[in-house]
Amino acid sequence: MSNTSPIQYLIQQRLLLELEYATEKETFRLQTESVGLERKIKRGDAWWPLRIGRNYYNSLNQLCIEVYRLKDDDVEHNFEYGKPVIFFTCNNGQLSYPSFGVRSGSYSVSYVDGDRMVIALPDSIRITDLQNTADLGIQLFFDETSYKTMFDALDRVIHAKNNRLGYLRDLFYSRRSPEHFTFRPMTFPYLNKTQEEAVNKVLTAKDVMIVHGPPGTGKTTTLVEAIYETLMRENQVLVCAQSNMAVDWISEKLVDRGVNVLRIGNPSRVNDKMLSFTYERRFESHPDYPSLWAIRKAIREVRDHRKRGDEKYHQKIERLKARATEIEIRINAELFGEARVIACTLVGSANRLLQGMKFGTLFIDEAAQALEAACWIPIRKVTRVILAGDHCQLPPTIMSLAALKGGLDKTLMERIVENHPDAVSLLKVQYRMNEEIMRFSSDYFYHGQVECAPEVKYRGILDLDTPIVWLNPEELTDQPTAAVREEFVGATFGRINKTEARITLIALQSYFEKIGKQRILDEHIDVGIISPYRAQVQYIRQLIKKKEFFKPYRHLITVNTVDGFQGQERDIIVISMVRSNEEGQIGFLRDLRRMNVAITRARMKLIILGDTQTLTRHPFYKRLCDYIRTIN
Repeated sequence: MSNTSPIQYLIQQRLLLELEYATEKETFRLQTESVGLERKIKRGDAWWPLRIGRNYYNSLNQLCIEVYRLKDDDVEHNFEYGKPVIFFTCNNGQLSYPSFGVRSGSYSVSYVDGDRMVIALPDSIRITDLQNTADLGIQLFFDETSYKTMFDALDRVIHAKNNRLGYLRDLFYSRRSPEHFTFRPMTFPYLNKTQEEAVNKVLTAKDVMIVHGPPGTGKTTTLVEAIYETLMRENQVLVCAQSNMAVDWISEKLVDRGVNVLRIGNPSRVNDKMLSFTYERRFESHPDYPSLWAIRKAIREVRDHRKRGDEKYHQKIERLKARATEIEIRINAELFGEARVIACTLVGSANRLLQGMKFGTLFIDEAAQALEAACWIPIRKVTRVILAGDHCQLPPTIMSLAALKGGLDKTLMERIVENHPDAVSLLKVQYRMNEEIMRFSSDYFYHGQVECAPEVKYRGILDLDTPIVWLNPEELTDQPTAAVREEFVGATFGRINKTEARITLIALQSYFEKIGKQRILDEHIDVGIISPYRAQVQYIRQLIKKKEFFKPYRHLITVNTVDGFQGQERDIIVISMVRSNEEGQIGFLRDLRRMNVAITRARMKLIILGDTQTLTRHPFYKRLCDYIRTIN
């Protein structure tokens, strides 16, 4: 490592994050001003028209209003808990943004379920104006809060002196060896050797440890076991991840193990099981909640019916507020006292509910997808850090090219892997893919160290089937070369290749015909169609809707981008690569970590559609193509 001090590195990080902040804010401003409403709706960033539902105060005493999306068109939206939103009206295609008497225009999503969304509003809003506004819509707003929280975290890490945070900072940025406890390793009969080793390393780590989990190697299983064992030694741990979905996933697995989880923030998949361990639901079901609700209602009534010259008004309000606070503190003390795991997103760990709380251990899942600044938010609250993820899969998304070149995409996990290889435990047995699907990824990304569990080694759908094939659209169509070329459809949607999309579905149909309808339905053989470009994803979704052949199978087919498939698996995966041009330009297909995710989602069959002439000019795709040819 160079002579740059940790503090200089972090100051550099802060500057890069400021670049990213400015780029994202400007991009957002331009999109808000110039992108038409139809486009926003298509991209999943706006709902219009809306139906306004009831308004009420939730258990956190926030004024909330329900809104319903009236036009779905099969568009997956990007709204989720905690994201900032803004209302607009649309008149003859012209958008305007009414304030409804509120100074700052953005509100926060409290809950989303399908086509229904609950928005938390400030008390000062003129709610009748909102309800009576015609042609109302809602769109995502720029997320200022997350950035502020990250800047604040970096500032605290930079200025940390003579404390645990300063110690961890200096350790992560140096080659000094992390410390360990020593005791005899434990055995776990239901884990494989490398998983067992990882759990033992977690238990003996005093400062930091990394569980490196390549695709299908049971990272979540290992992490849940490590958390469970840590709870035998500690009263409570903090579990975080970059996205709401990742937090839900690990929380659900912990609940299955009988662990008392308290989820701060609302889940992204709304079902009763998930909701039952959210803070809000637990707070509402506490026996003292009805009395708290009655006091809050009384406060609102006193405010609404305030008489001029009422000298006792302030006394009444203060007395009621004091009683409400007392009950709230009591309920919180009980909820947090009972919980063994506090689960939230990295940014969510700055929630006021966790203010002043300290934990022995922090577990960060999907750590390779998180910006370093985001990881420091919860690290401020803990003594030791366990990171889990795979830096050979999806990196964090960076919008600013300058910040990317400066290294903002380098995660804390990668930094620790570089400086402390001894603190890394690689999981080496995978339980997902047929060996021939797995082999290329294992050789290219993991030095051939990942092996196949015997029970999945030869898994397949058809006898004598080839688990992995590469089809070149040009060879499968009688159309001229020009017809198979990609088209550019704008910065956010990237590119589309309509001929390749049609051939993708022909290839899938022909494979389905070989398997037979009855067997697909009886065995629930599921399919993922992946494309790196959003325009291609939406186009393929439309084609499937129109195509009569796929009607019985629609519930078994998911079409999404690579990011949308992170952490998932399917029996059959079909990848439409899109890129096809004379210059051999492949754009962000050069990000090989994304491709690693795409080619490792399939259990039994992987079908790649791509123009070999364009793609194989890049050494990675050439090697992949050659590998597939040799096994065929």
